[in-house]
Amino acid sequence: MIVARNSKYDAELTEIRTRLIEMGGEVDLMISNSVKSLLRRDSDLAESVIAFVREINTLGEEIDSHCMHLLGHCHLAEQDQHFVIQALKIVIDLERICDQCSSIAESVLELNREAQLKPCIDLAFMAETALTSVKEALIAFLGGNNALAAQVFQGALMVKELNDQIQRVLLTVMMEDPATIWRAMRLNSISKYLETIADHAANIAETVVFVVNGKVAAGR
Repeated sequence: MIVARNSKYDAELTEIRTRLIEMGGEVDLMISNSVKSLLRRDSDLAESVIAFVREINTLGEEIDSHCMHLLGHCHLAEQDQHFVIQALKIVIDLERICDQCSSIAESVLELNREAQLKPCIDLAFMAETALTSVKEALIAFLGGNNALAAQVFQGALMVKELNDQIQRVLLTVMMEDPATIWRAMRLNSISKYLETIADHAANIAETVVFVVNGKVAAGR
């Protein structure tokens, strides 16, 4: 069945964009709340992050449904077809970012059962950089903005460098005081989760480069 280009076809494309914006906003909130739960030692907030994963997954399923309907029932223009296919990939990245947020929250619940460990690491700045990368990646995709996508790659690189720095600091802390090992290892995991979030943002930015230029981003 061919759906008229100017009716349901356009409406579903608009719905996909709207839902992606909604999902992106919810994912941003999850990143922010997972880190707040760490900094504030707020177990209730951590538990709310874990519980919210189901709602994000439901939203992702709705986007997938719209995308598959368009691909299966409509004769899409090439540009629209690329958009829909890449939207499917972006949903996967957003869902995996949520999984990382849930893992952060689970680590927070574990850490909150112990005395607080305060090594000289800046997870808050790392989280803010990762969050900015996710926001910029989604905006770049929806607007076909190559320049903004390039900023996302730089942000992801910064997060990687921060993770490397944090790993070194935590290693020193553990070597100086073996009693900190269990807590330091969980902070180590949280840092890695944030790096993975930034990596997923870079995946989305790579999608922008592919859609706009028809090729994979150099160096990725």
